[in-house]
Amino acid sequence: MISAELVGKLRIETGAGVMDCKNALEKTNGDYEKAKKILAENAQVIAKEKAQRSAKQGLIECYCHGGKIGVILELNCESDFVAKNEQFKNLAHELAMQIASMNPKDTQELMAEIYIRDESMTIQQLVEQAIAKIGENIQIKRFERFELGKE
Repeated sequence: MISAELVGKLRIETGAGVMDCKNALEKTNGDYEKAKKILAENAQVIAKEKAQRSAKQGLIECYCHGGKIGVILELNCESDFVAKNEQFKNLAHELAMQIASMNPKDTQELMAEIYIRDESMTIQQLVEQAIAKIGENIQIKRFERFELGKE
């Protein structure tokens, strides 16, 4: 029997649905780490399925770190409704902070980076998790990083 507390903990950490968390824990006989891996693989599959869908809505996120580094990021999704969603806005903010911190040269390099807030995942996996949670295709369209005194 899988406890509700364990299901809740997995749900909070992964953002997956309650039944998905319960099923993953049942498949792994309660092994939390294996269940997390199953959910991550599911997120990757969902992201691949949604990748062909048009993502022409979204938002522009501006982030300034200490008045010395600034980032402008365009993050796209499928609908205006999702663009106003707090999870989507939070993802945009986290991505802008990542760009400010790590200074990737392009989107491909950004997606391959280790996420600064959770070294167990890459930015690619972070975006895939968001796609699975939100249910729409999400794409990092473009970004620019500015640093005081640099040309």
